Amino acid sequence: MAPEAVLSHLHRADGSATYTYNGYSIIGAVNGPIEVQRRDEMPEEATVEVNVRPAVGVGSPKERHLETLLHRTLQSIILTRSIPRTLVQITLQVRSLPADDTSTGVNTSLTLLPHLLHTSILALLSASIPLSTTLTAIPVAIPSSSKSAPLVSPTANDLLRAKPLRSIHVFAFSGDRKLLLNESDGAFSYEEWDEAYEAAEEVCCREGGVRLGEGMDVDMDVDMDGEGKVANLEAWLREVVKEKVGREQRWRVAT
Repeated sequence: MAPEAVLSHLHRADGSATYTYNGYSIIGAVNGPIEVQRRDEMPEEATVEVNVRPAVGVGSPKERHLETLLHRTLQSIILTRSIPRTLVQITLQVRSLPADDTSTGVNTSLTLLPHLLHTSILALLSASIPLSTTLTAIPVAIPSSSKSAPLVSPTANDLLRAKPLRSIHVFAFSGDRKLLLNESDGAFSYEEWDEAYEAAEEVCCREGGVRLGEGMDVDMDVDMDGEGKVANLEAWLREVVKEKVGREQRWRVAT
């Protein structure tokens, strides 16, 4: 099943997106470039602000840690020098999480991080914020059994069935296949990390891909959504943006 995305549906934000996948649902809103407070103003580049709001309750150190990771990654692709002395504000509201998310025994910050990144990039594209590239991100879990292949983009049920897990990793890649983010948790060898990296790169960047949530089963005929689309996140992101641009340009055809 492919991720689902709805763009530009919040009327009081410059850009917005709702991203849904594997039981996660996140709403993102972007305002900018807007006026920045004097104490935060930078003379040669824009200020980027990221706020993460949990599904229930108030923010905790977990959300603050996620904000730091998101800020560092997104600031590296936003062309802040083209909009100096302004503010780009990104707000992410977690709507829902998988029912079994807290029972998987893994770091829930890492399982949530890729979905926050995808929501952010879609909202930034919706707001027409200048970017140097796009990004795609994916989690990879390594089971304790040495005979088991890495689980690529596993669901909460996949993680429960594979318990105990040795480690979980999150990788984010730019549109030109450069590694933008690497966060890991658990005990693992370099060979295991390298195997997880290659599995993530297959899904995010390369032609074709891996069955999402089913390990290193490479198959050019596998669909993300059963409709002939290859399991490739970069291709999926391009399709979402293409559809958005097509809707916005319909007035040209009408005239």
